[in-house]
Amino acid sequence: MIRIISGLTKGRRLKLVPSPSVRPMQDKVKGALFNVIGGRLAGSVCLDGFAGTGSIGLEALSRGAAKCVFVDEFYPAVKVIKENIAKCGAEEKSVVVHREFNRAVIDLSKQGVRFDLIFLDPPYRLLEERNPLKVIRKRGLLAPGGLIVLRHYYRIKPKTGDFEVERRVKLGDDVLVLYTAPPAVTGEAGALPAAPRSRKITPS
Repeated sequence: MIRIISGLTKGRRLKLVPSPSVRPMQDKVKGALFNVIGGRLAGSVCLDGFAGTGSIGLEALSRGAAKCVFVDEFYPAVKVIKENIAKCGAEEKSVVVHREFNRAVIDLSKQGVRFDLIFLDPPYRLLEERNPLKVIRKRGLLAPGGLIVLRHYYRIKPKTGDFEVERRVKLGDDVLVLYTAPPAVTGEAGALPAAPRSRKITPS
């Protein structure tokens, strides 16, 4: 059982995805995460990447975030995310994107969307094969002053260099890494423009 642990919808129970490949963040880890970033939540625009049950984005909304985009390519997860959003009455603040993560980032960047907070909880093996931070950097998806939180298994070494590491927190087998944008975030063709954030986000 997973639940919202604080805020407007505190105690609301969320549905699980019926698949062993989806690993919801446990309350201890989730509580530590939001204790670290709590001051950044009010009025923020969030991205819950590899969203699974949607519990992280919904926790952010419960604690004061203005909007959250949930991205997952696994259809059973997308279905559960939508049900959990309804359980929390968060339909007006939520957008669900059923798409592979890199493609979703590209589409969102074309809409001019920028995020204050980006939560990444990818499958453990994905980090050994791909680097989700790279596409975020190249597409300029992190707003100035924004923060990325990546959860990974402690034995995995995520690729570095796309963003500056602000903090690492180890909790059992989990590690939370907080990244911030360097002063100038550059892609292959040079500096990316800091396009204004859009709060109107089109689902796919």
